[in-house]
Amino acid sequence: MASHSKTSALLQLIRFDRPIGTLLLLWPTLWALWIAARGTPDYMLLAIFVAGTFLTRSAGCIINDLADRRVDGAVKRTTGRPLVTGAVTEKEALALFVALMLLAFVLVLFTNALTIALSLVAVLLASTYPFMKRYTHLPQVVLGLAFSWGIPMAFAAQTGELPAALWLIFLGNLWWIVAYDTKYAMVDRDDDIPAGVKSTAILFDRYDRLAIAVLQLLCLFTLYLAGLAFALGAYFNLALLVCAGLFGYQQYLIRKRERDACFKAFLNNNWVGMAIFAGIVLHYGV
Repeated sequence: MASHSKTSALLQLIRFDRPIGTLLLLWPTLWALWIAARGTPDYMLLAIFVAGTFLTRSAGCIINDLADRRVDGAVKRTTGRPLVTGAVTEKEALALFVALMLLAFVLVLFTNALTIALSLVAVLLASTYPFMKRYTHLPQVVLGLAFSWGIPMAFAAQTGELPAALWLIFLGNLWWIVAYDTKYAMVDRDDDIPAGVKSTAILFDRYDRLAIAVLQLLCLFTLYLAGLAFALGAYFNLALLVCAGLFGYQQYLIRKRERDACFKAFLNNNWVGMAIFAGIVLHYGV
């Protein structure tokens, strides 16, 4: 019974029951793999990146909870986290973090030298993000960099090079991440302020919805430019129109800045990532 309880706590620690983070990290990586391969990518690389996404996101959740263990008890949404309740010790969490990152690195070793070099930057970004909320109101930008780093890694693994146009995908994805993670931060804003946690939701204050709208428009425009650069065609542009509709729906949800509605708007971004992926796949043919 104790073993089962510990396993459940560890699974909760890596958010196994909440795959939204893995999906939001995975979609842009899949976009990049398909575009780099101009269709279905190498199956081994696909398996490596899918597994690597799960491992790195899980490790990211652990380092995030370790960084926040002193303040999570004061935030309504996070009071039940294993490090807060004591269901998992700090040593156990750190050991699991190291194990997951080592497994992810082993996977990267099956790619090439450029991808391995880029993975070192990914580790740095993923490890530093959780601590940024202590020092800057822009931790969402650091998260955006970390969540977007799979894009150059995918191009490097599939093609062995980094074409300049990939950075348009990277930038478009960065705008998108800052937008949706600001919605996520809006859920905790009332608790974060007295706890001393910084975020773009606090920085933007009453202009939060406007700032998110600007970020969403920048995302669509930059991805449109990426579509032109890679000649992605009508299906991709149709996907961007679907995303524009989803962004409009998200703006409707957050109009009153209610916690549950902001969280629902955040979750809705899974459909944004899926829509863009569908547009890319349809362009190249299934």
